[in-house]
Amino acid sequence: MERVTGINLSDSKISGEMFNNFSALTQLHHLDFSRNTLKGLIPDDLNRCHNLVYLNLSHNILGGELKLTGLARLVVANLSMNNFIGRIDTFFDGCLNLMYLDLSSNKFTVSENRVSGLIPASSFSDNCNLKGLDLSVNMFHGEIPREISNCKKLVMLNLWGNKFSGPIPSELGSISTLEGLLLGNNEFSRVIPESLLYLNNLAVLDLSYNNFGGRLQEIFGRFRQLKSLVLQGNSYIDGLSSSGIHKLTNISRLDLSYNNFSGHLPAEFSEMVGLKFLILAYNQFTGPIPPQYGDLSQLQVLDLSFNRLIRSIPPSIGSLRSLLWLMLANNSLTGEIPGELGNCSSLLWLNLANNQLSGRFPPELANIGRNPTLTFESNRRSNVMIAGPSDCLVTKRLLTMDYSPFGFIYTILTRKICKNVWDQLLQGYGFFQVCVKGSPVRKYRVSGYLQLIGNQLTGEVPSDIGKMQHFSVLHLSYNQFNGELPVEIGNLPLVVLNISWNKFSGQIPREIGNLNCLQNLDLSHNNFSGIFPTNLNCLNELSKFNISFNPQIAGQIPNIGQLATFEEESYLGNPLLHSRLLKLQDPTVPPLNSGKQALPGEEESEDGFWWKALLMEYGCGMAFGMVMLCICVVKVQPKWVVNKVEGLHQLKAVRPWKKNGSRGGGRII
Repeated sequence: MERVTGINLSDSKISGEMFNNFSALTQLHHLDFSRNTLKGLIPDDLNRCHNLVYLNLSHNILGGELKLTGLARLVVANLSMNNFIGRIDTFFDGCLNLMYLDLSSNKFTVSENRVSGLIPASSFSDNCNLKGLDLSVNMFHGEIPREISNCKKLVMLNLWGNKFSGPIPSELGSISTLEGLLLGNNEFSRVIPESLLYLNNLAVLDLSYNNFGGRLQEIFGRFRQLKSLVLQGNSYIDGLSSSGIHKLTNISRLDLSYNNFSGHLPAEFSEMVGLKFLILAYNQFTGPIPPQYGDLSQLQVLDLSFNRLIRSIPPSIGSLRSLLWLMLANNSLTGEIPGELGNCSSLLWLNLANNQLSGRFPPELANIGRNPTLTFESNRRSNVMIAGPSDCLVTKRLLTMDYSPFGFIYTILTRKICKNVWDQLLQGYGFFQVCVKGSPVRKYRVSGYLQLIGNQLTGEVPSDIGKMQHFSVLHLSYNQFNGELPVEIGNLPLVVLNISWNKFSGQIPREIGNLNCLQNLDLSHNNFSGIFPTNLNCLNELSKFNISFNPQIAGQIPNIGQLATFEEESYLGNPLLHSRLLKLQDPTVPPLNSGKQALPGEEESEDGFWWKALLMEYGCGMAFGMVMLCICVVKVQPKWVVNKVEGLHQLKAVRPWKKNGSRGGGRII
């Protein structure tokens, strides 16, 4: 007779309490109820499943004290993302074969929770078989028990984000299998044990946010086995050349951001030939960007933003064919944008904002990111490196945008979701829904941005910009661009287009009306002229719109549709632009003459205005209209608003009114 050996009901929309008779399945080896909405306690009956090897109850809302004992064959236990509470020292008594334990994101003293206390030394017996231990983001305090070195098979130890203090135990150096040591965001003393140098398998060392001060410890230059070193968020000072850190020739990721390093950027970093991620942002580095960085052929992320760098961007950076991110924002860089950057065929995220760059938009720049496939395929083939919470901080910064399609990330990111986002980005698997050449057809793919905000760029934007088919965000505001906006911009899969505060002239290209996925359009403070393109009213995804202070634009704002949902501020400073629904007045612009003078003391109420609009627009259907007159709710972005009137002929409705009389950027449905 066949017996049940495994149950996998993950992501099956199961709710309620857990089944209470698993022990009847005497040969049960594998039990997976992850990603459901199970609640309540884990039944004691589960402790009698003596053949259980794999248990996954993660991503539920289970709670209470956790006690799984006597499961002598249990190897893997994943109980993360629940609401468990209590102590941890007796949770797994008798589970002698347990190798992988994930208790993160609960409510006891384990990862991403708020339980406090010491870790008992008794938790780590002489026969400890753990291979992975994650106690991150909690409130553990005191010293790390030296008995943790009893876990001779430990591969990954993650204690990030607690309140551990005192010295880092030298006994950790006896765990020869250790590959990942994540001790960031604690209060350890700055002495790094020499014994850690002998961990030949150690690939990832994270000591971020420990308030280490002074000059960078010389010992870091001797961790030749490391592939990733993260020291962000400390208080280091002075330069880097004397630390010998450039001798880490095996390293692929170096993150020294959010410190107080100063002096020139070390040209010797170019000797770290395997470097893929160089993150030096938020320091006080001065001087030029070393042109030798163009020799780092495997570099994928170069983040030097928020420093005090000067002079021009080295043309040699254009040699970096694998570069995905180039972040140079908020420095004092000058000169022209080198056309050689167009050779960076993988470059999808380019941020040069808030510098003093001048000259034109080089046509070659439109070639960036044209073929990132080789870089993505290389990342798919490479071994996945142990990731920590610091990766999440990097992901947030590299995708920092105040608008879609990136803004949603910050409301949903847990550490594990963040790791998934980071992996997808590096491997080219899209999670942003973007348009394809302006059509309403969507697909998921990686979506790039170009940010040139706040420089001194001049001249016309070249028509070559239409080649940037992998970019959904184009931000050129606060420059001195002039001439006509090229019509080829209508070929891009844009979600955000912001060219405000420039000197663009001529007509607004009607082709912008083809950008059916556009959500944010800002053309304000330019010199556009001609007739206002009413086909912009077809941009049904539009939630932010601003065309103010283009005083030579003329025409009529549609009375219904998407453009009628925006506030007066979207249209101010345009005396030749008319609207029957908006009172386009501004202290700096004379009021328009409507052709009819109101009598003294006579003001037309909003409701009366709406009735006139109803009669003018829908008079031919008035008899039927009186029957259909109602108050309806229309889904708008970013919030729900109440309509006063629903039109008869066109059920897309007149513009919605907020209670205070202002208008919100609505989506017509």
